[in-house]
Amino acid sequence: MRRAAAIILAAPLVCGHPVAAQDAAALKKDMIGQWELATADRSRTCVVTLQGDATPQGLKLELEPGCAKALPFAKDIAAWSVKGLDIVRLQDAGGEPVVDFTEVESGIFEGVRQGEGVFILQNLVAARSLAKSMDQMIGDWAMVRGNGQTICGLTLTNTDAGQNDFQVFLKPKCDPVVAAFAPTHWRLDHGQILLMSDKGETWQFEADDNAQWRLVPDSADPLIMVRQ
Repeated sequence: MRRAAAIILAAPLVCGHPVAAQDAAALKKDMIGQWELATADRSRTCVVTLQGDATPQGLKLELEPGCAKALPFAKDIAAWSVKGLDIVRLQDAGGEPVVDFTEVESGIFEGVRQGEGVFILQNLVAARSLAKSMDQMIGDWAMVRGNGQTICGLTLTNTDAGQNDFQVFLKPKCDPVVAAFAPTHWRLDHGQILLMSDKGETWQFEADDNAQWRLVPDSADPLIMVRQ
């Protein structure tokens, strides 16, 4: 009986290893392709092509010309690997990490270099689509009511505000409701414009059929963002 119990107790441990191996293998397969390596505000970017071929240093990769100029630490990147279940490592010739990335949302990985800040590894197609969308958002906007009355002006910038957010500035003479909200940073998130205050409050705007952005949930007296 003791022998049978020992076998039963050990079974989950034995069965656990193939699952872990499958998870790591799946992540490795998903990572093969072109990725954008960038600072959090995308002011400096580099294209990295991850390949599945093994080399003495790890799995093969290619960096586009100019990577080391954009991101000086890139000169130390010689290969890549998957560590554990969820770490994508860009590593040097000795296998030591240059940057370790973990997935923070689908297709977006985040890593930190001590003293240098946060870096993002994102699918290249998605990154370029986001960059195009971001470029379209940056600039002056007006907040208007459903009757067309302008109640505030604001400027969305691409200046890094930390945590993948960017700075937003209100113009003078805003409606008290907006002035009290006092947003200081913004970002695009799953097709929405998010305005956020230092108090932790968030307003979400969704695009409507008129290429305007409406505060959600909608109301009888809607608040709309219009590009100037």
